[in-house]
Amino acid sequence: MSDPLSKLIQTPDTRREFLRRSGIGLGSLALAGVMSDDAPNRLQAASGTNPMAPKAPHFAPKAKAVIHLFLNGGPSQVDTFDPKPALDEYHGKAIPLDLRTERETGAAYRSPFKFQKYGKSGIEVSELFSHVGEMIDDVCVIRSMHANVPNHEPSLMLMNCGNGQLVRPSVGSWVTYGLGSENQNLPGFIAMCPNGYPIKGAENWQAGFLPGAYQATYIDSKHQKIEKLLAYIRNASGMSRDDQRQQLDLLQSLNQRYQLARQHDAELEARVQSFELAYRMQMEATDAFDINHESKVTQEMYGDSVQARQILIARRLVERGVRYIQLWHGAGQPWDSHDKIEENHRRLAGECSQAIGALLKDLKQRSLLDDTLVIWGGEFGRTPTVELPKPGANAGTISGRDHNHYGFTMWMAGGGVKGGHIHGATDEFGFQAVEDRVHVHDLHATIMHLLGFDHERLTYRYAGRDFRLTDVHGNVVHDIIA
Repeated sequence: MSDPLSKLIQTPDTRREFLRRSGIGLGSLALAGVMSDDAPNRLQAASGTNPMAPKAPHFAPKAKAVIHLFLNGGPSQVDTFDPKPALDEYHGKAIPLDLRTERETGAAYRSPFKFQKYGKSGIEVSELFSHVGEMIDDVCVIRSMHANVPNHEPSLMLMNCGNGQLVRPSVGSWVTYGLGSENQNLPGFIAMCPNGYPIKGAENWQAGFLPGAYQATYIDSKHQKIEKLLAYIRNASGMSRDDQRQQLDLLQSLNQRYQLARQHDAELEARVQSFELAYRMQMEATDAFDINHESKVTQEMYGDSVQARQILIARRLVERGVRYIQLWHGAGQPWDSHDKIEENHRRLAGECSQAIGALLKDLKQRSLLDDTLVIWGGEFGRTPTVELPKPGANAGTISGRDHNHYGFTMWMAGGGVKGGHIHGATDEFGFQAVEDRVHVHDLHATIMHLLGFDHERLTYRYAGRDFRLTDVHGNVVHDIIA
């Protein structure tokens, strides 16, 4: 007797299906686009094979994994890694710069924090990040970053996805698309944010038009118990792993037959991969996310806070071959200090500075820093001028700073960058990047280069054109590469 499902697969029963099959001759046109420098990657992504299988980059990489410390909200560059003595001189006075800000700002506002030189390089670092200062000879400080607009939403999208307006794949999705993952029992791309989501939510780590398997796995890192940290990691029904495997095999066979009528449906492929990954994670993830396996000395080195735990977990994930880990400070935009910048920045830095310094030290001790790229920063910086009171915008204390996309600081460590190095500069007040300017597109191009990719060649064909992370922009900043 014939298989009813097979008959359904062979016979189109809708106009859409008929038209789709009638247009199959156009496949030869698509083939020309596929056969390019990244044909192996594209063909694998479009096939039914494991999309997270390890892949080779274009050339020998300096880094093989990334830990991105995202201080969402925008930390102040003049209070962290870009000291400006001129602000002391001009404090309370108008500065000779006229740059339009999102909110009205007034006179120069000096930093309430002390700076100190660290290491052989003598780079000045604020007291807020003294623990990072102790490792500054391994850090490359980029003081000349700039973005497009002083608004959180488009700046978050630009920093994370390379485009401030349109839906595009995130950096981590591009990295896992290009490289796959070295560990098939853990997600290749993980985003941790305690207490909820940042502004724009999962759009920050979306796969966009790439296959869904390349989107990040989100984890609320406020939890300590594995069962809450990783939902459904335990099998509540008590079913044995053999029985689970049989269930998944049956589900897989049904999905494969269903998919025959829907040529390489990206959402269906992503769902199938998630079932398989969830099964494999039950053993390895339980171990990877449990910091109680670390020595007491190591745990004390990182500290006892939510930030400390998630940063330590990131190191454990890198050890196990996870490709891209993004660590957000918290829900919303915690670093958005329109008021009381001294109080708020001191509190926020106190939650993470020790653990960030420990991460750099720990990675170096374990010989992991050489091929792990650590990135620190927010979506933009803050003004060196004080934000003026405005109903609905701040509390009116005249003690905070507005958003600033004209010039801000980010730093990178490990993964082939120059340690103990400062790249670029802002003006004497820290308002605008003026020397060796680095746009976000340039940052992305450099990250991809460190991972072994020519950012102009790592592309994905969508809607009739080849897209890339940097779109039609971006230049590799060779001066920061060791």
